[in-house]
Amino acid sequence: MKDKINKLQSLIDSSKRIVFFGGAGVSTESGIKDFRSKDGLYQLHSKYGCPYEEMLSHTYFYNHTETFYKFYREMMINTKAKPNDAHLFLANLEKYKDLTVITQNIDGLHQNAGSKNVLELHGSIHRNSCLTCNEKYSLEDILKMDNVPVCPKCGGLIKPDVTLYEEQLDLTVLNEAIYKLSHADLLIIAGTSLSVYPASGLVNYFNGNNIVVINKEPLNVRSSNLLEINEPVGKVFSKLHLF
Repeated sequence: MKDKINKLQSLIDSSKRIVFFGGAGVSTESGIKDFRSKDGLYQLHSKYGCPYEEMLSHTYFYNHTETFYKFYREMMINTKAKPNDAHLFLANLEKYKDLTVITQNIDGLHQNAGSKNVLELHGSIHRNSCLTCNEKYSLEDILKMDNVPVCPKCGGLIKPDVTLYEEQLDLTVLNEAIYKLSHADLLIIAGTSLSVYPASGLVNYFNGNNIVVINKEPLNVRSSNLLEINEPVGKVFSKLHLF
């Protein structure tokens, strides 16, 4: 592993424009469950009568709003989670490099660590909107409300600004991610199964020379210059240093 860490360090040092494309595995070392691993959320027995994956759909949110919010508050919000070594290293690296974090996570840990250039493909638990008047609410606001949060101004239903299954990604965020990927010279793919579309298809827009994969399980990524490290993401970044 030491040789691979040294190679990763060299690639980071020599690259000008870096994109970090991360998934749920980036936050597992912060105590947040991923989805598809053997210990992930989707492998757990659901206490709500249907699979957790189904509960994260647009249809389920509107047809079973009260149950959705019980599940969402219990399983998707973790106010105790703190940034781990991966989040912290990337936040510091941004001070020296043209670095963009493209994340599939909704936990906000990259921003908590100090990262500024973050594109959240699936939104964030920290942003919430009234579906009637579009008034904005923070996570702290939502946690103070009843199980199903209702807008104090108009009485409308409040929905987390997270992309559920059956919903489209934010086109502004999507286009910015495509631009950053197409202009980067180093792509680091970390903590993701690359099985959720359309987000996972974004990596195909990378035109640079070097791809690094950091994931516990091997991924089917093809590149003539591929460095693959099958270790926890935070563990890998804890061994790197800045300039």
